[in-house]
Amino acid sequence: MMQNCANGSSNCLLAVCLLLLISSSSSSSSSSTRGSPGVTNIESVSRVRKDRLPSNRNSSRRNLLANGLAATPPMGYASNSYYSMHTHVLDWVSDVDSASEQWNSWNHFNCKIDEKIIKETADALVSTGLSKLGYTYVNIDDCWAEIARDGKGNLVPKKSTFPSGIKALADYVHNKGLKLGIYSDAGYFTCSKTMPGSLGHEEQDAKSFASWGIDYLKYDNCNNDGTKPTVRYPVMTRALMKTGRPIFHSLCEWGDMHPATWGAKVGNSWRTTGDISDTWDSMVSRADMNEVYAEFARPGGWNDPDMLEVGNGGMTKDEYTVHFSIWAISKAPLLLGCDVRNMTKETMDIVANKEVIAVNQDSLGVQAKKVRMEGDLEIWAGPLAGYRVAVLLVNRGPWRISISAEWDDIGIPLNSIVKARDLWEHKTLKTHFVGNMTATVDSHACKMYILKPIS
Repeated sequence: MMQNCANGSSNCLLAVCLLLLISSSSSSSSSSTRGSPGVTNIESVSRVRKDRLPSNRNSSRRNLLANGLAATPPMGYASNSYYSMHTHVLDWVSDVDSASEQWNSWNHFNCKIDEKIIKETADALVSTGLSKLGYTYVNIDDCWAEIARDGKGNLVPKKSTFPSGIKALADYVHNKGLKLGIYSDAGYFTCSKTMPGSLGHEEQDAKSFASWGIDYLKYDNCNNDGTKPTVRYPVMTRALMKTGRPIFHSLCEWGDMHPATWGAKVGNSWRTTGDISDTWDSMVSRADMNEVYAEFARPGGWNDPDMLEVGNGGMTKDEYTVHFSIWAISKAPLLLGCDVRNMTKETMDIVANKEVIAVNQDSLGVQAKKVRMEGDLEIWAGPLAGYRVAVLLVNRGPWRISISAEWDDIGIPLNSIVKARDLWEHKTLKTHFVGNMTATVDSHACKMYILKPIS
C-alpha cells in the first residue's frame, strides 16, 4: 500500500489520513484509566476470572437513569423480604456522605413489620447517632400492602399494619431528617405472595411511590411472567423517571443474569448474589461472588452482595468485623439488617466505625479486589482518594497466622516508604514500612489499614 502511495494517489492519501485518525483515537482512549493518580492500577494484579465478563471501563454514565443519586454507596436500615427464589482521622479519612447509608427490616423482622417498628427504627437511627454517620435510609421490605389493589388498580397499604398509610410514614421519617424506602417486585406478586407485584402496573405504582414521598425502591424478581429481567426492569426505571422524583432504584435480581454488566443504565445498585444468611459460609461466599464484578462499580451504581447481618447473632464478633470490613472496602451498600432499636455495644462498635465507613464512602468510588489469595489467606486492596490505599487482610482458616501484603500486589510503588493507619485499633502505627507489611491475624478475623506513601 505504501509503495502505491508514492505516486501521490488521492485515494491513498485519504486512506493514510483515516489510519492516522484511528490510531490517534485508539491511543487517546487507552491512555484514560480509572483510579488514583500515581498508584499502580490494582486491576492488573487481580486474580479474578474477569476475562469472562465484558468490560465496562469506558461505558458512559450519561444515561437516562442519571438521577443524581448514589454518588457513594447507600447506607441505612433494611427490613428485607419474606421469601427468596434462592433462599477522627484528618488526612486519613475522608468526610462521610451522610446521605448514603441505610437500614432494612427483613433480615430481623421478615414479614412481621408495621409502621410502629419503622417509626421506632427511625427514632433509633437518630438517637444512637447512626444517622449522623450516614445511615439515613429506612427501608420497608415485603408484606406492607394488601393482597388486592383498590378499584382503580392502586396498591393499598395493609390496614392492620400500616393504618396511617405510607405518606404519613414518609412524612414522619422525613421530619427526622431521614429517607424512606419501599419494596415491590417485577412480577405479578412479591416474593412473599402476600401482596401484588408491579408487573403491568409500573407507571401507576411509580406514581404512588412518588406521591407518598418514597426515596428508595427495592425491586425484586419473584413470580414473573418468564421474560428476562433485562426486559422487565427498565420498564420500572422509565416509570420512576417519569414521576420527576429522584428515587434510588435497587435491582434485586439476585445476580442471575450478571446485572453488573447492564445494571448501570437501569438502577443505582444491583444484587450480585442470592440472599445472604447469618452464617460465616454464606457471608464469605457472597463476598466472593460480588468481588468478580468489582470493575463495574462506580459512583452512581454499585454492586450489592445483600444487606448486613451484623448484630443478628449467627456469627462471632470477629466474623462480623470481617463482614463489615469486606462490605466497606467493596463499596457495597451498608444496609443494617438487625434490630436497630436494641443493638448491643459490640454491634454498635462495628457498624459505627467512622474510619471503616469512610473507606466505603470514599469519593474515588473504586471497589477493592482480592489481589492475592494463598489458601485461606486473602489480601484485599483498592485505591482511595488522596493517593492512599485501603488494605484488608483476611484469615479464613482455623489457625492464627501472619499475612504479608506486598507493595506490588496492592498497588504501591515498590520503593515507597509507607505509614499505616489501623482502622479497627484506631491508631497510626509507629513503624514505617518498605516493600511490604506483615500482621498476625486470628482465625476468621481480619486487619484493616489505610496505607499512605510518605517518600
